[in-house]
Amino acid sequence: MLLTILILALYVKIKRAHKYWAQRNVPSLGNTSIFGNMENPLRQKHGLRGTFSNAYNEFKKRGEIHGGLYLLTQPVYMPVDHHLVKLVLSADFEYFQGHGFKVDEQKDPLLAHLFNLDGEQWKSIRTILTPTFTSGKMRIMFNTLFECTQPLVDHISDEIVISQALNLKEILSCFTMDVIVSCVFGLQSNLFKNPDAEFRKYGKQVFAGSLRIKLYTFVKFVLPSLGKLIHVKKLSAELENFFINLIRDVISYRKHNNVERKDFIQLFMELEKKAKANGRDSLTVQQIAAQSFIFFTAGFETSSMTMTFCLHELSFNQNIQDKLRHEIKSTLTKYNGELTYEALMSMQYLDLVIRETLRKYPGISFLVRGCSKDYNVPNTTVTIEKGTKVYISTWAIHRDEEFYPDAETFIPERFTEENSKKRPGFTFLPFGEGPRICIGQRFGLMLTKTGIAMLLNRFKFHPIPDQKYNLDFEPSAVNITNKGTLKLIVEEI
Repeated sequence: MLLTILILALYVKIKRAHKYWAQRNVPSLGNTSIFGNMENPLRQKHGLRGTFSNAYNEFKKRGEIHGGLYLLTQPVYMPVDHHLVKLVLSADFEYFQGHGFKVDEQKDPLLAHLFNLDGEQWKSIRTILTPTFTSGKMRIMFNTLFECTQPLVDHISDEIVISQALNLKEILSCFTMDVIVSCVFGLQSNLFKNPDAEFRKYGKQVFAGSLRIKLYTFVKFVLPSLGKLIHVKKLSAELENFFINLIRDVISYRKHNNVERKDFIQLFMELEKKAKANGRDSLTVQQIAAQSFIFFTAGFETSSMTMTFCLHELSFNQNIQDKLRHEIKSTLTKYNGELTYEALMSMQYLDLVIRETLRKYPGISFLVRGCSKDYNVPNTTVTIEKGTKVYISTWAIHRDEEFYPDAETFIPERFTEENSKKRPGFTFLPFGEGPRICIGQRFGLMLTKTGIAMLLNRFKFHPIPDQKYNLDFEPSAVNITNKGTLKLIVEEI
């Protein structure tokens, strides 16, 4: 009897919570279950990517400029009209400065990075780091990155002697991790020769979809109120200690041995010198470790998946692959057969291909902002209350037929200067937009383009027999990653 009463009370509480948007005259999806508008967390097919994409498409079909939905009992707001997206991400940034996720620096030191920080702390770290990612700094770092391409090419040449069907997802993950380890930490991981290296082990931990990661993601996005009561750690103590001790040891070694490298750690050390010279506080070892950690995780995973998806599309679109290869080879001829930073930046069609890849497969399928103070939505009677989460479906916007006709077809020419001008702003969001746009986008693009250029210069890619063009994606992952392996036939030319 008591259990029945508790269940009934819980049901009534949930239903009352699901009236939030109706009471505020905000369009909603209706027909909510006990999970709100999301799938049963234990039986996900599409995850939050599908939840937000479906909501966007439904509101758009109704002609709404925005809407409200529920993650369990949590009401979240979704702008649909691109003008509202612009307001949230840029024009009215003062109301939506952060992601609304609280981080305990003592309990989760590696999570106190730029992506998770809000307010003055975010602004301070962003100001310190911004000079690190200028085009000039990227040019300096290019040679360090480029040194990692030869082991990639050699590995593929060796592998196709055994089998032409290669797991590109795994191979490219090793390549991008080699690059990140070299460019961030100034170390050589040599993952093609040492696949069990610690960096690989810990990198897999972050993206393995373990119960710990799934629980953390669920609490962070769906049930933040629970996170206030109990602390859910995303990262193991072993992983935290590895990265913090690594940063401490690398910095100590360089200081005592006067070692300099063209990488991110060197840039952090230069920032420390400037801060001390000007009487300002410099970043602590833990803060440097946190920023390095997000560069490491975001850099290797998103870049490797973008390259994987790009080669998947090129294998199914041989005319595009041939056109891109022609540009690459023609450009290399102009630069005496060498891939330099200037040569890479001059490849216009390569830029179009990568942008189209990022349109179809953005690194993260949605953007989130936390409303920091009550916000009156212009030209409406709606007020978004302080503390409300705002979700923007990048996945749905990038597939909106209004902006991208025949959206499922891979068409790089969408991003020519002429065609780009025809689209309204804030409809291409692979790196976010506004003041919180991804600070590492230049480096990510440089890494991705370098890898694709070197591969297409040496190899041709084809689908394996019976391979599906449309991919399946991991439903529980926040980042866009396909299920299982992604194999292609690779042929040396």
